[in-house]
Amino acid sequence: MVELSPRTRHARELFAPLGPTYDRTARLLSLGQDPRWRAFLVSRVPADARRVLDVATGTAAVAVELARAQPRRTVVGIDQSPEMLAVGRQRVAAAGLSNRIELREGRAEALPFGDGEFDALTFTYLLRYVDDPGATLRELARAVRPGGTVAMLEFGLPRGVWRPLWELYVGVGLPLAGTALSPGWRAVGRFLGPSIREFHARWPEQRLLELWREAGIEEVRLRRLGLGGGLVVWGRRAR
Repeated sequence: MVELSPRTRHARELFAPLGPTYDRTARLLSLGQDPRWRAFLVSRVPADARRVLDVATGTAAVAVELARAQPRRTVVGIDQSPEMLAVGRQRVAAAGLSNRIELREGRAEALPFGDGEFDALTFTYLLRYVDDPGATLRELARAVRPGGTVAMLEFGLPRGVWRPLWELYVGVGLPLAGTALSPGWRAVGRFLGPSIREFHARWPEQRLLELWREAGIEEVRLRRLGLGGGLVVWGRRAR
């Protein structure tokens, strides 16, 4: 087994205890935006994509929406956290989708799948937690057939008048809200703002789009959601 890097290990330890409350609290802390962002992400996947891989699937929220969007679609969700996957399996069973959604433990940096095995791939809040986003994107694209869709949801940085309000929220509101919920969510509340800023300092939007193209993904597009607090990027694996 490949040893986890400090960055990846920290992400795993940070979110491992939060599975049972993750979706409800993510909705609360995102001011109700997280479900809308996920729905837009899923809408980027073409209806004719019959086999879809959802990476960093967590509690399988996106995997379930992908399956519901197309009744003939099968979905494989992969995540490094067995704790989050346990909650995801409960969600899948409750949705009556166990025959069309398979959840597996694994890492985005080394997917246990062959080249071009999927018609499309989605991933959510992933690139901030890997050491080499470019190499990870290449690995994700490898698992998608030529012409297949790759789509990402990530936190964004609002612009203009909304940026100071965002800074106030992530600097004060988010940590306070996390503290009121639990010690685990307090740690997340303190972590998210600096993590988002650091990622976008390293990978501003234009450089991020270049990274996608360098990974062999073409027709790359970007949409800001929720006044810029959410970011969806999608494109097609080059033929």
